[in-house]
Amino acid sequence: MQIILIETFLDLMETRNFNRTAERLNITQSTVTHRINALEATFARKLFARNKGGTQPTAAGLRFLDHAKALQHQWHEAARAVETAGAYERSMRIGLQHDLAAHYAGDWLSAVRKELPGTSIYLEVDYSNQMNRDLDAGDLDLAILFTPHYLPDLHYERIGDVIYEMVSNRVADIAEVKPEDYIQAVYSPAFDRLHRQAHPGLSTAPIASGETTAILALMQKLGGSAYVPAADARRLIGTGTASRVAGAEPIAQAVYAAVNVRTRHAHQHRRIIAILQALLAP
Repeated sequence: MQIILIETFLDLMETRNFNRTAERLNITQSTVTHRINALEATFARKLFARNKGGTQPTAAGLRFLDHAKALQHQWHEAARAVETAGAYERSMRIGLQHDLAAHYAGDWLSAVRKELPGTSIYLEVDYSNQMNRDLDAGDLDLAILFTPHYLPDLHYERIGDVIYEMVSNRVADIAEVKPEDYIQAVYSPAFDRLHRQAHPGLSTAPIASGETTAILALMQKLGGSAYVPAADARRLIGTGTASRVAGAEPIAQAVYAAVNVRTRHAHQHRRIIAILQALLAP
């Protein structure tokens, strides 16, 4: 069975619209129809019913859904294994949340290489939304992220926290922080909720960002106050370029490991997660 038929089927299960799937896959509507017809001919069963209400999966289509996802995932794994075959026995594609890369990527992957010398690693630094999608599609084997989506085929576990502290190069106390001089950090929806609860008056700041690198650059260029990772806060305080804002409580951002449910107990996945969990430990 061609993987392209499976991927067309899965996209149509999401869109429930032949034209929309054609747009998303950059093909014609007739090509979508041809692929679905070919898949239905293979099973000798209708997978979709088209009527005035739109396109709806049949009972056979719904039964095939989980198997199609598994086939897609296994195909991506097989393709990567063949493409990267060389001196290493196994390969892993890992996603890492943007804000964790600067402080953890080096020590983490160095320890992974020592522990799993027969495994080649590809590291993708990205945001949670994209990593959830890539994991679900089989394009990543493991991801460390801030925001789980709890998709049916994915397994999530909380492995630690990253602490953010408010620093400033303008004021010393939280009472002195003004919205117009504040750079709002939006590292994740959970972080944003905690921030709004703690500092509702600062949620109208004119500048916001979801990445520490950008926030640090804005502070240096424009001046002001912002939440940054505790490690960056210590560095800024140590060099005298900023001070900790008195009265502003730290905010803890939860960190999650995500894998496909079929590999949640795999040895190399467990070891890679455990290494980062140890690095995140206070």
